[in-house]
Amino acid sequence: MSTSAVLRTVEDEHLDAVALGREVGSVLEKLLAEATSAVRARVSEGGRLSPALLDAEQRATHGLAWLATYVFGVRELVHYADRMAEMERFGATERLLVQIGLGEYLAQILGGIPMSQGETVRLEDLFLSPETLAAVRGEPAVAALLRGGNTAAARAALAALIREAHGATTIGDAGLDETMEAMRSEIRRFVEAEVAPHAHEWHLENAYIPMEIIQGLADLGVFGLTIPEEYGGLGLPKEAMCLVTEELSRGYIGVGSLGTRSEIAAELILGGGTDAQKEKYLPKIASGEILPTAVFTEPNTGSDLASLRTRAVKDGAVYKVNGNKTWITHPVRADLMTLLVRTDPAEPGYKGLSMLLAEKPRGSDEEPFPAAGMTGGEIEVLGYRGMKEYEIGFDGFEVPAEQLLGGVEGQGFKQLMNTFEAARIQTAARAVGVAQAAMEVGLRYAEERIQFGKPLIAFPRVADKIVMMAVEIAIARQITYFAARAKDEGRRTDLEAGMSKLLGARVAWAAADNALQIHGGNGFALEYPVSRLLCDARILNIFEGAAEIQAQVIARRLLEGARN
Repeated sequence: MSTSAVLRTVEDEHLDAVALGREVGSVLEKLLAEATSAVRARVSEGGRLSPALLDAEQRATHGLAWLATYVFGVRELVHYADRMAEMERFGATERLLVQIGLGEYLAQILGGIPMSQGETVRLEDLFLSPETLAAVRGEPAVAALLRGGNTAAARAALAALIREAHGATTIGDAGLDETMEAMRSEIRRFVEAEVAPHAHEWHLENAYIPMEIIQGLADLGVFGLTIPEEYGGLGLPKEAMCLVTEELSRGYIGVGSLGTRSEIAAELILGGGTDAQKEKYLPKIASGEILPTAVFTEPNTGSDLASLRTRAVKDGAVYKVNGNKTWITHPVRADLMTLLVRTDPAEPGYKGLSMLLAEKPRGSDEEPFPAAGMTGGEIEVLGYRGMKEYEIGFDGFEVPAEQLLGGVEGQGFKQLMNTFEAARIQTAARAVGVAQAAMEVGLRYAEERIQFGKPLIAFPRVADKIVMMAVEIAIARQITYFAARAKDEGRRTDLEAGMSKLLGARVAWAAADNALQIHGGNGFALEYPVSRLLCDARILNIFEGAAEIQAQVIARRLLEGARN
């Protein structure tokens, strides 16, 4: 059947998915409010949230976070459709992405949301009454969208359009303005010429991303994208950072992640640094002259930063640092460490933490840390290569006292928390890029591989995999862009950033897993890039806050009365 004939079949169903989505969105917002109240009642004592009850009811609290994330996704799909209609860019592909996405996410909300491969949260787990659930399911708009949203005809029509697009970088219009799309094109040309042809070789050899690539990123302004112009940056919005990160990560997650280190360091210095520290470091970070690395995590502490033990003792004009750090990305070639330490052992938890701007010489594989008081060893990893991970030991490592971020002790945790919003938004963008790459290699293989006399994509279950990758990528992209715009507006965005990262990481893993499944046995061979994408996708659910930690943070914000 031709594409036009398949589209006519969908049009004959006369479903106004956007109008239904708008009605369903209102129903879901009320449902989320009721679920939040119900869960709050179960995890509170004396009118206050109880840490013990939050842990005991973790399935419900984390399930609430996932419900909120899905409601967020539904809302932003409708907003995306409205924006595209206003711009007269809401074509058949965009309409089907929205229709299928709304239908599928509604079905999962009512039937069970997958928090991971083996964990499904259902509305009954959130202490909602049977009457509430029956009322939601009885809403006419809900029934209509469930019935007519994610149909076989709609998926077949979108599959036909995807095949006609010949593996376009994005399926459907992303809804960005001409300037942003021009930027995407420029980054894409760089990726296609300099990154994509070599990424799998770098991965297989566990090789560093060549310095020529890093210089190319610097020339494009990647390291100073959001740094204000007065400090040598481009002064662009976070949305630009998302777009650039997505395109770079589509080529190779390591390349897309190089800018993350600069983003974190710049955010720390902009938000908490002294004027002298800003003037000294920001121009050099923006130009790529200084490559920073984040040195936060310690063995046996992970996400529990309150238990951090690395000590920095002031001795005259220097701090002497002693302790151990782990999972430090790209430290050997870095020039500057944003180093989280405990400066006041008498202050418990977060209060005694400070951030040091610790300079170090660049090292090599032969001599990774040519600095007095600093040693380390590489952690070999499955994926996320190109920068290398290290454990680092500090034994009397000296940092000048004027390198204390902001010049005041005890502000380290607060300074770090202020960077997490941007870091998680960027991680969500990395996830979208990896998911996009997985969809593209899966689609290419499905078109080229002939089985039983026809290409794999001619089989509905293969085509459905591609379609659902495209749909979920579109949802993850839209909520990530929303979080970026909210950040640019100066709003508190930890909730939106967290939800974008939570969903984006799962979408990337699902896309990579399904792309490998399409490859069959070949996908398990190291020579095929999809094997790399599976390894790269897996880390996204762990760093910048593991999915469980992320869900806990989102749930607490919701239960404390946050509004996103």
